[in-house]
Amino acid sequence: MATSLVAGAVVPRVFAADNGTIQVALVGCGGRGSGAAVNALATTSGPIKLVAMADVFAQRLAASLDGIRNEYPHQVDVPQERQFIGFDAYRHAMDCLNPGDVVILTSPCAFRNVHFAYAIEKGLHVFMEKPTTVDGPGTRRMLELAELAEKKNLKVGVGLMCRHCAARWELLDQIQSGRIGDIMYMKTYRLVTPAGFCGPKPPDMSELLYQVRNYLSFMWASGGLVHDFTSHNIDECCWMKGSWPVRAEGMGGRYYRDSAVDQNMDHYSVEYTFADGTNLFVSARNMEGCHGRFASYAHGTKGSAIISTFMHTPAECRIFDGHNFDNDKLVWSASKPEPNPYQLEWDHLIDAIRNDKPFSEAKRGAEASLVQIMGRMAVNTGRIITWEEALNHEQEFAPGLDQLTMDSPAPLPVGPDGLYPFPQPGVITDREY
Repeated sequence: MATSLVAGAVVPRVFAADNGTIQVALVGCGGRGSGAAVNALATTSGPIKLVAMADVFAQRLAASLDGIRNEYPHQVDVPQERQFIGFDAYRHAMDCLNPGDVVILTSPCAFRNVHFAYAIEKGLHVFMEKPTTVDGPGTRRMLELAELAEKKNLKVGVGLMCRHCAARWELLDQIQSGRIGDIMYMKTYRLVTPAGFCGPKPPDMSELLYQVRNYLSFMWASGGLVHDFTSHNIDECCWMKGSWPVRAEGMGGRYYRDSAVDQNMDHYSVEYTFADGTNLFVSARNMEGCHGRFASYAHGTKGSAIISTFMHTPAECRIFDGHNFDNDKLVWSASKPEPNPYQLEWDHLIDAIRNDKPFSEAKRGAEASLVQIMGRMAVNTGRIITWEEALNHEQEFAPGLDQLTMDSPAPLPVGPDGLYPFPQPGVITDREY
């Protein structure tokens, strides 16, 4: 039976219906949201159904709904009256749920703390996609909300699904037992083809909706392409290290893109330093015709480890004698086949809800985003940036997002030349743009 939420009270384990059905609402249902909803409905620990959806684009909602319904037709009950469009649509979708139900937050991450705050007010468990914050003020709010959600016994999953990967769990055990010795340094790569770049705005679309649709192109909406694309790489390395870095420095640039008007550079290099002086080196590039690599590695005093092989799954974690990753020097490999971590993160969340187990990933998710902010800020300003400076920095890319309407101006004004403000390392050093 549903239980009402009392401010400051601990919420007991509750369900939306007498038969134990968990109802789900999907907020921000682009392609990423559709996948999360499908994985939610694929859990097998009890009945679960999708009952409401929200977006700012009607056509995107309709396409997502069709795709999810094709996968799980008997678990989708989203009639027209529970399909909501607009910047306040998230409220209407969550209003369809009862305390103890689940909301999936997959809008551009600038909106994450706005939507998370309302979910907590409604007494809802939450799954939110990564990253969860884009700047210092947003990170501070997210950390406060994470603490509030935990006090109210709300279960919160964050889409850093590598933390749920069985192969990486095995590798972590090996590293913690000293199999590669003390970690000396780590390196991670996302060297892929272009993405997140956009050209001039179509004349029939508002500036606000154009920026929301192309959210990876704008730092206010997503933190920029590098902020979104390196999330898993950086997080899995810090997980293996067992701590977050304390400072970052880096550089980046932009080539061959005369027609692009977005805020992204097309290559980034960041050197993170941990408290013990060891480093994590991050290389990211989005360019055609270049060598590609999408993997993470750890190098220790006794050997080396592959944290991820290509993309995120299967990880194919392995340990080698030496640092060249020669197959004849292979000394350990993770069990196969690997369960899908995208499904495991949902299985673990729903199990925690049904059995009232501790499950609170919001703080860790915000801290993982802060590591990315620290590195991106170092690149964009040309300075060394510490954890404390990134957390306490006052530049807020888009204040007042909870007040947006379809007629609002865009948070980032376009310049008279048709271009957007762009980082100028060494010139603008106290802000990112």
